[in-house]
Amino acid sequence: MTTVAFTPGTEARFALARHVADAVLFEGYVLYPYRASAAKNRLRWQFGVLVPPSWSAAAEEHDFQLTECLMEPRTGAQLAVEVRFLRAQRRTVEELREDGTFAPTGELRLADRVLVPWDEGVEERVTLTVPVADLRGDGTALPFTRPAAEEAEEVTDPDGRVLGRLVRRREEISGTLRISAAELDGPYRVERLTVTVENTSAWTAEPDTDRHAALPYSLVATHTLLRLDGGSFLSMTDPPEWAKGAVAACRNLHTWPVLAGEPGRDDLMLSSPIILEDHPAIAPESPGALYDATEIDEILALRTAALTDEEKREARGTDARAAAVIELADTMPPEVLERLHGAVRSLQSVTGPPTQAGDILEPETPWWDPGGDTGVDPGSDHVLVDGREVRAGSRVVLRPRLRRTDAQDLFLDGRTALVEAVLHDVDGGVHVAVTVEDDPGADIRREQGRFLYFQPDEVEPLEDE
Repeated sequence: MTTVAFTPGTEARFALARHVADAVLFEGYVLYPYRASAAKNRLRWQFGVLVPPSWSAAAEEHDFQLTECLMEPRTGAQLAVEVRFLRAQRRTVEELREDGTFAPTGELRLADRVLVPWDEGVEERVTLTVPVADLRGDGTALPFTRPAAEEAEEVTDPDGRVLGRLVRRREEISGTLRISAAELDGPYRVERLTVTVENTSAWTAEPDTDRHAALPYSLVATHTLLRLDGGSFLSMTDPPEWAKGAVAACRNLHTWPVLAGEPGRDDLMLSSPIILEDHPAIAPESPGALYDATEIDEILALRTAALTDEEKREARGTDARAAAVIELADTMPPEVLERLHGAVRSLQSVTGPPTQAGDILEPETPWWDPGGDTGVDPGSDHVLVDGREVRAGSRVVLRPRLRRTDAQDLFLDGRTALVEAVLHDVDGGVHVAVTVEDDPGADIRREQGRFLYFQPDEVEPLEDE
């Protein structure tokens, strides 16, 4: 067992997985509009927070993560483990008084930014390499501690005159990483790997202590990377049939393991507090991290670029990562922004030959394949409504029914619409695809095939039809 640096092979594999792990680490770190004063940035750290045991008991938050997954290690295989988390570093702002002393202040205004108190995230790692054979039975435990520290940074104007300082304080935190493995009965040599990350910090919460006071003693955005140098992990999301019972018996609390790295390889596992699919990846169109939870790059980039100069000054002073987002939005070339409209990666032809992943197809035949089903043609099919044929080109009045509609459809009650197609589903149901008349986006909907759908008893044929 060792806590020294990983082998080059393991480090290279972990480096690949860290592209996604970094997104987990900083998910929701700072939210648009990236200012400390914004209401949604006053309640920080939403994912993977392991609080001190005393706070867990008082507030019913978690002080541990438990991961269980299945692996097929080869003889002599070693397991590399990397636990990653953020440590809340509390930053206060002080201004320089006339008497030469420093005093706390709510803000320090500079020419290019406004500095305010803020909790910064400092990345921490706990690493371990251990032979799989040593994990059987009681396994192994690795306690870890990060000591308290305080540092000050002077703040100066363009002429070098000291205006104040930033004081950063980190509290002592401690935890334990526990790992064990157990062989399972069955036709295949499979082992259940158990990984527990605990916060064991000795900080004691007072009865009226709030969450803000507990955060400097917490492990934030905690997640775990696992790698076998010989053998493989089984998918916990889509396991083989023979392993489904064993997968169902695994316990995963406050985290979930997925296969990591490129598709087709199974030596890496990422156990994340955020729900992911196997082999998650960062979209190649993404110009950089925006940190906003469930971010939508194009919308955030446009809205960030539209912030006022004063709002941008405060964002730059909030956090270095927020400042980088402002710079990214301000300098993004039009061709990069254009890529953010979206991409389709999963289209495959249902009538043609297989294609490479990522290809966008424009099939010569429609999706229903007239050669395979001559009885289906949405362009000419019709349905009888009140004894009258309704087909593509018919004009109807929309009458949404309360029993199977949503609030947005109710706003269309009484509107006239043009029927674009009559569709039959595999269960025998009939659906009328329409575009609303006088809708300025009707041409775009028609071009993209994004119609509104109603049941036959939700439309009335117009008399002049």
